[in-house]
Amino acid sequence: MEREAATSPTENGPETDVAAVRRHPALFRAIKRRKNPRLRRSDITVTDEAAVKRAVKAASLGNAMEWFDFGIYAYLAGTIGRVFFPSGSDTAQLLSSFATFAVAFLVRPIGGMVFGPMGDKIGRKKVLALTMILMAIGTAAIGFIPSYDAIGFWSPLLLILFRLLQGFSTGGEYGGASTFIAEYAPDKRRGFFGSFLELGTLAGYTGAASLVTALTAGLGSDTMDAWGWRIPFLVAAPLGIVGIYLRLRLDDTPAFLKLEDSNVHISEAATAVETTARGDLAKIFRTHWRSLLLCIALVGAYNITDYMLLSYMPTYLSDELDYSESHGLMILVATMVLLMLIINQVGRLSDHFGRKPVLMTGMIGFFVLSAPAFVLVREGSLLAVSGGMLMLGLSLVCLLGTMSAALPAMFPTNVRYGSLSVGYNLSASLFGGTTPLVITALISVTGSDMMPAYYSMAAALVGVVAVACMKETAQQPLAGSPPSVGTEEEAVELVEAQVPTPKF
Repeated sequence: MEREAATSPTENGPETDVAAVRRHPALFRAIKRRKNPRLRRSDITVTDEAAVKRAVKAASLGNAMEWFDFGIYAYLAGTIGRVFFPSGSDTAQLLSSFATFAVAFLVRPIGGMVFGPMGDKIGRKKVLALTMILMAIGTAAIGFIPSYDAIGFWSPLLLILFRLLQGFSTGGEYGGASTFIAEYAPDKRRGFFGSFLELGTLAGYTGAASLVTALTAGLGSDTMDAWGWRIPFLVAAPLGIVGIYLRLRLDDTPAFLKLEDSNVHISEAATAVETTARGDLAKIFRTHWRSLLLCIALVGAYNITDYMLLSYMPTYLSDELDYSESHGLMILVATMVLLMLIINQVGRLSDHFGRKPVLMTGMIGFFVLSAPAFVLVREGSLLAVSGGMLMLGLSLVCLLGTMSAALPAMFPTNVRYGSLSVGYNLSASLFGGTTPLVITALISVTGSDMMPAYYSMAAALVGVVAVACMKETAQQPLAGSPPSVGTEEEAVELVEAQVPTPKF
């Protein structure tokens, strides 16, 4: 009992003798300093704003091109159903098209497990360039596939094959791009710079929707079914080359380069490949499973609401409310342009007020506003539909503008790319890509046009719980990385803030 009274858990250790601390204060202060050494000026990264902007541009433009490729398929779902799945009812064609859309998400976790740990080993920029190459090949190849009438069942089989290639490459995209920006940006502006990644997502979707709308209006449905649908897929090839060029011009992130300099990474290539495939994945699931589960919950809620609005809504307007395909896409384009105008300000808000308050606003917005928004959309008039989509869009932009800064901060530098790629793509596979398919099936089974609202509300409820459980990371260094600041003056202030105030 006396021994228990003389010991207590302190910052010097889990079971430190209090009397010993009193007898040898200098010794225990030295132990504490050794465990938690003060920052030196050389430990702090002072970012070069020009380099940060180049990194943000390369990651965001590459991300825009990735989602341009993915958006094309979503906005041509009806046409693709008629070209590749001609037999059956309109609902069967649409379900077949969305099932093929969802197929790409089945292999995204595999892509994440391959590309993510690889990015932690050989560098962020090399893997991001590789994902860009594969996505461009997969998308352009879809544009060359003969129709079902020409080659029969080989046509949908080839479509599924190239969709799998798209999905595999996308498995390494978001985790890498968000990690790339987060590790380049200064701590106090990570939300602002991270929001450009989702600005790229919106730009990709907007470009895809605008191109499909213009082609549909100019060529007509019959011509689009005959050959016009190929044009957007073929446009992706030269855009992909631009993205590859931008990414290869950059240096890798300061956080990754410092990690290499500290000899954390294994240098031998053969050993690196072996440990990437086995050891690193095992470490992610064994050591970081709590953060992984939280990431999956957050991304699941975010993806369901994101794909419901940006991918499924035009199909909902045309199939359930009898809008013309081009009319529904034009309303969505207008909504996305508005979100693009404000998304960077949302990123600034997350830097100032924190990630959790902004994310919680978006989740609660979806939970409260989804039903009223769909009531407005079902009313059918241009003003009502626009108002309903705007309500959903303003909730979504709170997630879009914040998530790309919040998610990378959940994992340490040495496993960040891999952990985020695995968690993000597992969730996107289960909940994101299946959203159009699930909603279409639910409407078919229940006959209720309100199923998209109920599905979004359920996702938002999960998101509210996940946001409540996450740690606030705004204006803090990334785990496993030294502080990153924007100016030399900030670095000096950080070092001086550690010097204890003299006692007189």
